[in-house]
Amino acid sequence: MSQLLDLTAYRSKVVEQRAFVSWQKRFGESYGAETRLADLSDRTLYFLAKPGEETALAHYELIMGILGMGEGPKFYYLDDKDQLMVMDVHLFLIDQVRFELMRRLGWLTSFPGENYTLLEMVQAFETMKAEVRQKPVALSRFHPEYNAYNKLISKDKEVFIRRKIVKALEDFRARLAT
Repeated sequence: MSQLLDLTAYRSKVVEQRAFVSWQKRFGESYGAETRLADLSDRTLYFLAKPGEETALAHYELIMGILGMGEGPKFYYLDDKDQLMVMDVHLFLIDQVRFELMRRLGWLTSFPGENYTLLEMVQAFETMKAEVRQKPVALSRFHPEYNAYNKLISKDKEVFIRRKIVKALEDFRARLAT
């Protein structure tokens, strides 16, 4: 039995190392199996929330590392099916990163990814994607536009929050500069 536990622990450690080796080099920070979005530094979170090729590559590094698909730059050599899967996970993950950024600004009260580790979000992507549909993000009642948001139907509330991403990135960048 102890050999089985040792093998499980070893496999977990291998996944953890594969998952975070690129990020530790890229960001100069330590990450582990229990790392959640809330554990990321403001600078790392801001970098991961921005649109662009370099940000996408950082997400690919994490996703492909967790799934044992190689290093991020090898994304372009994956077959079409694997590329689409990595991109789907990336789009989900970047949403969660942006929601964490908005939470730190005090704009959101909660979002589905806040209770999960980065490993769990990637490994259980399909399950989490279904959960997100059931439990949408919620704008804080302290946000200046809360009354307008509160009058909307559920689907429109999600659109309302997504339209705030550009402003959230601007405000967070300004916060980093101070």
